[in-house]
Amino acid sequence: MEADAARLATSPAALALLASMPPYDPAHALTLASQLRSGGADPAVVAAAMTQARLRAAAASKFGPFADGMLFTQDGLEQATRLAVAAHHAKRYLDAGFGSVADLTCGLGADSMAFASLGLSVLAFERDEATALLADHNLRHWDDARVVHADAMATLASGHIDAEALFVDPARRDGRGRRHDPRDYSPPLDDILDLRSTWPDMGIKLSPALPHSAVPPDTEAQWVSMDGDVVEMGLWTGRLARTRGHSALVLRGGSSHLFEGEPLPGEVGPLGAYVYEPDGAVIRSGLVGPMAATVGATLIDPHIAYLTCDAPLSTPFATGFRVVETLPYSEKRLASALAARGIGTLEIKKRGMDIDPAALRPRLKLKGDTSATVILIRVDGARLAIIAERVESPNA
Repeated sequence: MEADAARLATSPAALALLASMPPYDPAHALTLASQLRSGGADPAVVAAAMTQARLRAAAASKFGPFADGMLFTQDGLEQATRLAVAAHHAKRYLDAGFGSVADLTCGLGADSMAFASLGLSVLAFERDEATALLADHNLRHWDDARVVHADAMATLASGHIDAEALFVDPARRDGRGRRHDPRDYSPPLDDILDLRSTWPDMGIKLSPALPHSAVPPDTEAQWVSMDGDVVEMGLWTGRLARTRGHSALVLRGGSSHLFEGEPLPGEVGPLGAYVYEPDGAVIRSGLVGPMAATVGATLIDPHIAYLTCDAPLSTPFATGFRVVETLPYSEKRLASALAARGIGTLEIKKRGMDIDPAALRPRLKLKGDTSATVILIRVDGARLAIIAERVESPNA
């Protein structure tokens, strides 16, 4: 979005029109836009308001009702921190005793909103003018939150900023897609880490795919999942690090669960009556082995992130399945076993096998009224199909 478009989106005319519009419905969007123009509204204002209505509807999954008061760009929305995750970021600063934070790459201001809502003084930097204008609108409710249109790294290089701790969410995308090398982030990860000589207390939001080798040993690396999706890895330094090592934060159904440890291999055991799939945050953090030991399970295979045990577990860190039948994998044998059980609805999971579930499903010719999960897995080099049923695991 260009700065002029952002100024139009934040204009009183566009905001008033946006406030008067019904909830966004893509099936009626063109009709509504035509009606608004026919009613005398400026076509440019109508276009700006319709764009924001569409983006607000898309933002509801990340921001809930807060989305109805925010302004967005498409790219900014895709990269913005989910509000529930941002709240956990902010609580770290509050728990560590900080009263102010500089958000060096605020984007649309999601994390800055969370900081401000907990009473922290916020200095939010954004070098893109259009995004800074929208962030300023999104932070308008908090008197102690200020948006600065500037390059924060250049500002830090030339002088001091008035904040006790830093938060950084470097850009990991460009016009060609995702940047996988931390040296290609904007700003680069090494440049951010160099700030610790002056600013030892820092939070850095990173890709969950960041290799463990890139994690400094004196920090906390926390992988975060929300409702089953791994959404980020947070790197925490100084007093913001609650531990030194790895942790997994699992957010599910409004509850939060934390597992901390060092990435160590787990004990391997024979397939039991139950199979458990660890949460993605646990897998990414390398804590499958320590988590398995904590709950009394073993790994099915040393290279596969599936656990097994003979009794159901009560854990928020893994999803459970009761083993119904295990057979050496072949497509024909699996189809026959599913047909014999009348399974017409099938969830397909796979680990360590080069199989496309979407392509496999129609070839199985499923018929019947029952449902099941099949786990396709390689154990000691052998390919297995585990037919199973999901089990409820309380978020204890």
